Amino acid sequence: MNRFLLACTLTFLALSSSAKERESFKPTDYVDPFIGTTNFGTTNPGAVCPNGMMSVVPFNVMGSSDNKYDKDARWWSTPYEYNNTFFTGYSHVNLSGVGCPELGSLLLMPTTGKLNVDYKEYGSKYKDEKASPGYYSNFLTKYNVKTEVSATPRTGVSKFTFPKGESHIVLNLGEGLTNESGAFLRKVNDQEIEGMKLLGTFCYNPQAVFPIYFVMRVNKAPAQTGYFKKQRPMQVEAQWDSDQGKYKLYTKYSKDIAGDDIGAFFTFNTEEGETIEVQMGVSFVSIENARLNLNVEQANKNFDKIYAEAVEKWNSDLSRIYVEGGTKDQKTVFYTALYHLLIHPNILQDVNGEYPAMESDQILTTKGNRYTVFSLWDTYRNVHQLLTLVYPERQMEMIQTMLDMYREHGWFPKWELYGRETLTMEGDPSIPVIVDSWMKGLRDFDVDLAYEAMYKSATMPGSENLMRPDNDDYMSLGYVPLREKYDNSVSHALEYYIADFALSRFAEALGKKEDAKKFYKRSLGYKHYYSKEYGTFRPLLPDGSFISPFNPRQGENFEPNPGFHEGSSWNYTFYVPHDIPGLTKLMGGRKAFIDKLQMVFDEGLYDPANEPDIAYPHLFSYFKGEEWRTQYQVQRLLDKYFTTKPSGIPGNDDTGTMSGWAIFNMIGFYPDCPGLPEYTLTSPVFDKVTIKLDPKWYKQKELVIEAKGSDQPIRYIREIKLGDKSYNKYRITHDELVNAGKLSFTFTPFTFANGKNTAK
Repeated sequence: MNRFLLACTLTFLALSSSAKERESFKPTDYVDPFIGTTNFGTTNPGAVCPNGMMSVVPFNVMGSSDNKYDKDARWWSTPYEYNNTFFTGYSHVNLSGVGCPELGSLLLMPTTGKLNVDYKEYGSKYKDEKASPGYYSNFLTKYNVKTEVSATPRTGVSKFTFPKGESHIVLNLGEGLTNESGAFLRKVNDQEIEGMKLLGTFCYNPQAVFPIYFVMRVNKAPAQTGYFKKQRPMQVEAQWDSDQGKYKLYTKYSKDIAGDDIGAFFTFNTEEGETIEVQMGVSFVSIENARLNLNVEQANKNFDKIYAEAVEKWNSDLSRIYVEGGTKDQKTVFYTALYHLLIHPNILQDVNGEYPAMESDQILTTKGNRYTVFSLWDTYRNVHQLLTLVYPERQMEMIQTMLDMYREHGWFPKWELYGRETLTMEGDPSIPVIVDSWMKGLRDFDVDLAYEAMYKSATMPGSENLMRPDNDDYMSLGYVPLREKYDNSVSHALEYYIADFALSRFAEALGKKEDAKKFYKRSLGYKHYYSKEYGTFRPLLPDGSFISPFNPRQGENFEPNPGFHEGSSWNYTFYVPHDIPGLTKLMGGRKAFIDKLQMVFDEGLYDPANEPDIAYPHLFSYFKGEEWRTQYQVQRLLDKYFTTKPSGIPGNDDTGTMSGWAIFNMIGFYPDCPGLPEYTLTSPVFDKVTIKLDPKWYKQKELVIEAKGSDQPIRYIREIKLGDKSYNKYRITHDELVNAGKLSFTFTPFTFANGKNTAK
């Protein structure tokens, strides 16, 4: 009896200790915002709240030959690069992990000494960088100024610690990442200005422009304020205008000013160590709303209070997944990936609910959150699946947003940016996003309207179809032929097949049997592209013949490639996640399929940063006895490409998609077929993962993944249990997983002999 009581006591103490440890755990301690800030990851270390409109980011990609990368010298899509050294201010409202330049404007810069408003001259080297969720800081060596920034969901705050003497705060509206130009400014009083800057033209779309409105305040009365503007070069008139071709200071003019390259300055006489705080409120509706956002979100708050609230928001969101075991580096990779995934999509509405309607001049009002930055060609593959599982209330509001976009514009979004459709990339990606969530139980939306929108884009003629501009060929031929040298025809069609498969499942679930048959049949049209000669997909010409000559490796390293978008044929040939059995048969059977897929990895044909092939490692698990290959490749890729270094993301994060790949695989399962509520199981990195489940959507309060039995570099699965019962499959449905509440893995060391695995 005493032994029993002792055992109970020890168990109770262990559980109590674990509970206290979890309660005190702060996942922000494991977030490193510098991860992904080089190697073209295009993330940044700036201050932002989860899914926040505002981000305040150090801008270091212009103005100096000392920089390794310059936005004006090459294609560049991020306000910050880790290896650069020349700082020209803080940009407000930025994009994370994208491949095209946009936003990154309203540049705020502290300086000292004689006023200079030319960014090439007022920029500074810096040191002592620090970044954590909701915070960034550096020290400007040219001016001996410490800079710090933080953010609320719709506003930013900067704190500058100056030396003694003449100090300045400069707001530059002429520069930024955006390729659009034009702005105006108005002085409200000595400590406040307001205005607007035009943004847009993301990814070659010259008409997708939109305004950002702002209100800026300083918390100390300046000694002087004024404007500046870059004057146009003159010829004969130059003898009468000494400012021609230069920046002109307006020190005795304080009415409205407008132009391309304009800005404002505030001059102060500061004491040693004196701090000045700058507040910036923004809106995509109006100046009045920018002021309202600022008044509401920063009322009676100083920098430290705003920073503390940002950290609290991040800890609350990140702690929905609690990991135990693993190394510190693995936890850092994991929580930084989750941090990056929770940046976009971000809110668009102001505190009063107003937002700019999709592709319209109308201003509408929402009761919940209205989201923007839908990089759906990327995120439909895993980001929205993770949101459905861990943040279902947010995913539900994103689906409501997509439906509202259809109500306003007549189309679901493809790549939406602040109320404008940029039409970037290809496919019909909203369909698998919505179907996937519906299949997993998120059904709080107008299902009939959703089906109407999906059916419209799947059947409307190409000339009228924003989602599928080549739909005429697709519907009549079953494939999209190559009609121009680099028209990405195969890539287009493969995306349509996936969308049609998801639509067929949706139609079947809704009792629309004929539609289900039609769209499922269309989803199998990928077979047209298979070339037995090369064993890959190959572009087809309008007459049905294959393109010739053909090189299946063409397209590597962003080389232009007929029929394929940003990749080679090898990056697309296995991208038929909805019909692996059919593709296997097409390739000559199980052995031929596995050998060819293995060759993709062995010969370096796999691209870890290219979305169409990121699920390739999981395809081995469709074949009994070959699941170990999935486990090996996933762990190898995680170790190689996802690290704690600034280069620790394998290319553009694509608004969280690369991060989503890491998150799922680190916890032991991956959604390799968008629109199908299933996962492929693989070896989790951690000993235990606890995911909080929302009781509104799920029966269990949490999902626990446990792993034990191997300290080997590669963990191979020997046994799986779902709940308390043995589970002998490596694919699992969403309902099975969340309803069981517990998934357990037991590992075993592995050796290899003659290409086969041998468990010990």
